[in-house]
Amino acid sequence: MKKKDTIILFDLDGTLIDSTDAILEGFSVAFKRFEYKVPNDELIKAQIGYPLENMFKSLGAKDHHITNLVLEYKNHYRKINKEKTYLLDGAKEAIIEASKFATLGIVTTKTAHFSVVLLENMEIMQYFDTLIGREDVTNPKPHPEPIIKALERLNKNIINKDNIWMIGDTPMDMISAKKANIKSIGLTCGYGLEDDLKIDTDIIKDSALEAIRHIRSSIIYS
Repeated sequence: MKKKDTIILFDLDGTLIDSTDAILEGFSVAFKRFEYKVPNDELIKAQIGYPLENMFKSLGAKDHHITNLVLEYKNHYRKINKEKTYLLDGAKEAIIEASKFATLGIVTTKTAHFSVVLLENMEIMQYFDTLIGREDVTNPKPHPEPIIKALERLNKNIINKDNIWMIGDTPMDMISAKKANIKSIGLTCGYGLEDDLKIDTDIIKDSALEAIRHIRSSIIYS
């Protein structure tokens, strides 16, 4: 196994970054704009990781309002996302450490546009060779399409998947990895429940940094 034959794909929210405050504020503004009762914070947080359209629908929005709710959310989120989004503890260290032995990518249901803006603002975008956002796929996670597309963009042979990993904090990440036939690590630092993560992965860690150290220790180079 050569040094850069390892591929590590990261989810974003709850895996590398915490944008909870920005997300909650965006939903509050959007719901109030269309005169809905704003759902409890915990209900909103339980939906983080799903596409915005799905989140609004699950939170009680009527179908004919969803497009405009999403637009209202994005308009407000655009104004506040940089100041209200933070790297999780150890995330930057994890990225830098991983970049020394693996090719890195992001697979998220956040739009690629917002993702790139945030990662550039945090000065870590340069470590990633590809980023797949919501607008890049027809079928978001838990479908395998985002992972498959990321691997295709990296021009990697996806037949041998022994050293391809997905790191994420929700069951959607784990299911997407399983369907794409790659390895996965579930994180407890985000929005998913540990018991739910365990259904679709055998490896659970508390942070991205712990996950990277696990991957590094498991690799045998030729």
